[in-house]
Amino acid sequence: MSQYYDVGDETVWNPSNGAARLFHRQVAVFEEELGLPSGIGPLINDECQLDPAALGTFAEALVARHGTTGHAVIRALSEGFVATVLVLAERVGAHVHWPQPADSLEGARDVQVPLPDSYESLAESEVRTAARELSRRMPR
Repeated sequence: MSQYYDVGDETVWNPSNGAARLFHRQVAVFEEELGLPSGIGPLINDECQLDPAALGTFAEALVARHGTTGHAVIRALSEGFVATVLVLAERVGAHVHWPQPADSLEGARDVQVPLPDSYESLAESEVRTAARELSRRMPR
């Protein structure tokens, strides 16, 4: 069995039940962390409607959070989810702006010491690469 993530009548993702269940649990975690709705509706039977505008806003807040986190464990735990949301945002036509790399740690969250060089730009390139690879494995 599988789930259908749709915008209107168009299916943008058709994951297995297990992947959809895990993804939805992560959606709830990150909605709470960001204090924003995701635009990813509830699973009703085997369907889930996506709100492109809300999903775009959520994805942008998600990458901003990811880009200001200098903690390796937090990045490792969230990178796959961020990549998955980026694929969905792209498929619904939402353009996600990445924050500009910071010159200092001002505004950074959950910083781990020692900090890798250029952690902001590394996060963007790594997540964008992961999203491109993941997109090929996310059936419609």
